[in-house]
Amino acid sequence: MKDLVPQEVIENKIYLIRGHKVMLSTQLAKLYGVKVKVLIQAVKRNIERFPDDFMFQLTWEEAQFSRSQFVTLNNMERGANIKYLPYAFTEQGVAMLSSVLHSKRAIQVNIVIMRAFVKLRQILSTHKELVHKLNELERKFEKHDTEIQSIFEAIRQLMAPPPALPKRRIGFHP
Repeated sequence: MKDLVPQEVIENKIYLIRGHKVMLSTQLAKLYGVKVKVLIQAVKRNIERFPDDFMFQLTWEEAQFSRSQFVTLNNMERGANIKYLPYAFTEQGVAMLSSVLHSKRAIQVNIVIMRAFVKLRQILSTHKELVHKLNELERKFEKHDTEIQSIFEAIRQLMAPPPALPKRRIGFHP
């Protein structure tokens, strides 16, 4: 059961839509081994468990964009018309799906999906830390750059030939 769905496959199915990391209903249905219609019916029968921050339906524009970006959805492949707008489930929405889909496969797939979301969150956290450290280094080197520039300027001044003193004329001067 552990090798039911490789975590890498799930990580590739997490998208950023409307500022949320989500998985689409068409892909979730495939992972759970059910038809999209069955998944959506289970959700609609328990709609009180899926507030707007757990699940939302894509607009036609988002669906067209996702179709051109992801091109992996069964009913969204090139040449196929979109019959129904897919739903996007946030991490909490995916967790809630396990309470409305009661198969062993759904439970096991949900565990792998939750681990994928956690791993993604850890990667993003590490990324933020790296950006912060890089910004810190940049600020340090900016300070060093100005100091180094002033050192080079001082060296240039030392290397410059001394200003020529006016030559005194030889001989008698009235």
